[in-house]
Amino acid sequence: MEKQYEKKYEVRGQALIYQMPKELDHHVAQQLCRELDMLVETFALKELELDFEKTEFMDSSGIGVIIGRSKTMQFRGGRISASHLSRRVGMIFQAAGLQRIVEVKED
Repeated sequence: MEKQYEKKYEVRGQALIYQMPKELDHHVAQQLCRELDMLVETFALKELELDFEKTEFMDSSGIGVIIGRSKTMQFRGGRISASHLSRRVGMIFQAAGLQRIVEVKED
């Protein structure tokens, strides 16, 4: 059975909408940081939206990814937001205080 290609991101103008992985942990964090930074730099983006629609698990490595990308976007004069937070991911955002540095878009 052929695996269908799943689109991970979309660029709209100066905005990148990135589909976050199902599990955001130390196994994917480093590669995810490199990929996000490369996309932001390549397309000279001013807005980064992290779409958590499919994310079921996130640990401290995931929090680090978000904080690091927040600093990157701040340095570039841009902004970062998060959308489609599940109840679980929303609770992690609250506990880590991420809503102070990341705009949380309500569905």
